[in-house]
Formats: sequence, C-alpha cells, structure tokens
Amino acid sequence: MRIIDLNETSRNNLLEDLLKRSPGQYGAYAGQVEAILKDIKEKGDEALFAYTERFDGVRLDKDSFRVTPKEIREAYEQVDPKLLAVMRRALANIRSYHEKQRRYSWFDSQPDGTLLGQKITALQSVGVYVPGGKAVYPSSVLMNIVPAKTAGVEQIVMTTPPGKDGKISPNTLVAASEAGADVIYKAGGAQAIGALAYGTASIPKVDKIVGPGNIYVALAKKAVYGFVSIDSIAGPSEILVLADESANPRFVAADLLSQAEHDEMASAILITTSRRLAEQVSAETDRFVQKLSRRAILEKSLENYGCILVADSMDAAIEAANAIASEHLEIVTRDPFQVMTKIRNAGAIFIGEYASEPLGDYFTGPNHVLPTNGTARFFSPLSVDDFIKKSSIVYYSREALEAVHQDIIRFANAEELTAHANSIAVRFADQADIQRREEP
Repeated sequence: MRIIDLNETSRNNLLEDLLKRSPGQYGAYAGQVEAILKDIKEKGDEALFAYTERFDGVRLDKDSFRVTPKEIREAYEQVDPKLLAVMRRALANIRSYHEKQRRYSWFDSQPDGTLLGQKITALQSVGVYVPGGKAVYPSSVLMNIVPAKTAGVEQIVMTTPPGKDGKISPNTLVAASEAGADVIYKAGGAQAIGALAYGTASIPKVDKIVGPGNIYVALAKKAVYGFVSIDSIAGPSEILVLADESANPRFVAADLLSQAEHDEMASAILITTSRRLAEQVSAETDRFVQKLSRRAILEKSLENYGCILVADSMDAAIEAANAIASEHLEIVTRDPFQVMTKIRNAGAIFIGEYASEPLGDYFTGPNHVLPTNGTARFFSPLSVDDFIKKSSIVYYSREALEAVHQDIIRFANAEELTAHANSIAVRFADQADIQRREEP
C-alpha cells in the first residue's frame, strides 16, 4: 500500500479522489435509468417482465413472479443448518439492538388548558431491495428488514433479481423469511425500484425504499425520491483505521482488506502516527493479498483508493478522519475510548483491536447499512427511526387561546397574512364586539 505523509495537500487530494466514487458522478447512466423508470411507470408489469428477461435472462409472468411458500420451504431444505443457526443468533442480536431504538408518542398537558405532543406512526409499507447476481448477502436482508419490522411497518415488500433458473438464492429467501418479509418478488435493477415507487398490477406502491444495489439501483432510488422516501444513495464500501504504534500490524492489514474485497472502488485507509507501523501494515497487506481469493479485486481497490497516511500527531490524524467521515472507522490506539470522544463523523465506530469491522457486518447487532462518501457528516446508520414518521399534536382550550390570541394576531399582521390573523380573531369576535360597546 502507498505510504504518504499526512498534510493539507495530501488530505485534500485524498478527499477529492474519494468523492469521485459518489453515485452522483455517474451521470452517463442517468439516461438509461430514466428510460427504464418511464417504461415501468407507463407499462407496469409488461415492462417489468420484459426488463427481467432482458437483464436477468429469465422469462417470468404474474404467476411465477412472486415467491411462493413452497419455494421458501425448499430454501430451508437447502440451507446449511449450521448457517441457519448462526443466522438466527445474529437475528436475535440485531433485533435486540434495534428494539432499544423504539420511539414512543408523548403528550404534555398543562393546567392552562394546553396539550402538546408528538404522535409516532410506523410507515404503512416499505420496499426492501436485495442485490442478487454474483454476490448474495443474507446479512443485508436481516439489517434492512429487522428495523422496519421493529418499527411496526405493516407491509414489507422485498424484491431481488432471480438467477437464470428463475430462482432466488436459498440463503436470501431463508434470511427474508426469518426476518419477517411479507412478500417477495423476483425483480432487480432500476426496474424493481420503479415498480416499488410507482406500483404495478403485481407490485404495490410502497412508502419508502431501502437497500443497497449497483449504480443503476442507486440512480433509480435517487430519481424516484419524492414519489417515495428512500434510505440513502449508497456508494462503495470504505474503512478507515486510526492507529498508533501499539496496534498489531497483521490485524490492521486484515481489517483494511475486509472492506477492500467488496469491489474495485472500495476504499481502505490507515491513518497512523507511527511510520514503523505504516511500513509493517503495508508489508502485511501485500502478503495477505497473495493468499486471498479475491486477489484481483483487492489489488485494484488498493491501487485506486487504498493508502496509508502518516500523521505528525494523533490530533492531526483525528482531524483527517473527521474530514473523511468514513463508513467504518476502527480505533486501535493505547487509549481508544479517549480518541472515540473526539470523533464527530463516522458511520460506525469500532473500538479496540478485537472489535474487527466484520463483527458489525454480521453479528453484533448495530446496523451495517451506513452512510458512505463522506455523508456520515450528516447521515446516520439505518435504524428504527427510518421507518417511522412523527405528527405534532396541538390542543388549546378556549381560555388558553384567549390568553395568547392577540399575540398571534399581531404576529400574523406583521407578516401581512390577514387570513391567518382572521382565523384567530373570528373566535373572539363576539367578545370584541362587547368590548367595543362597553368602551365610553
């Protein structure tokens, strides 16, 4: 891996390179996505089945399009029982973590006749997109469905592209069944996003779409935002490790590669105050790459977006980490909890040498759907909050309104919104007439 001295120039160059990976940079694909979405909106199932045949190589109709209970039973027969047991333990952890995020309605009643509050309501329907093709990620199925289920969403509709045989990966189907998907459709790509956003004869329109996907899926989600809500526009995976001389170089190298193997645009960065550690990690990384199965992807990823930055101080390293705002941030220092208090921007923070990033990907409970491309400066991990909405509650008695009505009228008139003022004044018109008659 490249070793670079951390300074203002190197930091800015790195940030500029990382931003090039944003889905917003791929305008060349936008026209294709818009054409697909237009067809889905106008032709519904006809276009959906045509695109499925074109892109996935399988011909489906309204009868074979929806996953049946029989297919789910068959999936259970094909899944390794040991994997199913692990999946269930992970599911218990994920559910337990997200249950702690539940929000409740509240009401505040005062003696003066006022009641204010906030009503929490779960979204009625949510679409969960699950990638297919070369990679199958049942862990992402759990991470997207569990918070929606925990929030109380009534209808969870999952879509995922079928294989050439017209079937879905057994691992994916079992994960969806265990997590609580209500209905599963064999559809992928921008066409599936369009179907969830606009609705077709087969797929109902949903209120929100969540889940990762390729660039076509990302751009389709961006395009339909407004018709429905979305979670985020996900970019390539990324990890940043903050380390000092106390870190184990083999552990650090292994963790960097755990994200670099996702794809050629994944980012793996080490920021350290120790040049010796930088050199050791670089050497260990090279050794690991020679032995790992996804060598070609790892080499390309590290060449494009992998580097080691050597900082003069931990404060400088932390400042750079906050500027990068990585999806995953590992802290491997002598006093990692102290460093953690200074971190402002990160999707998920892993503390200590045994909190390896894959722990969060699969098992421990916090959601692994995280903000990427620097959006951790203002976005949060997927959570129960993403599947609820809030309504303000206001109640005033006549006496309570009477005490403040002149203030409201004055404010409305100052903004020249006389209908606003009248809406308040009309409620006390009789009283105003009495007062005028009583005046000498």
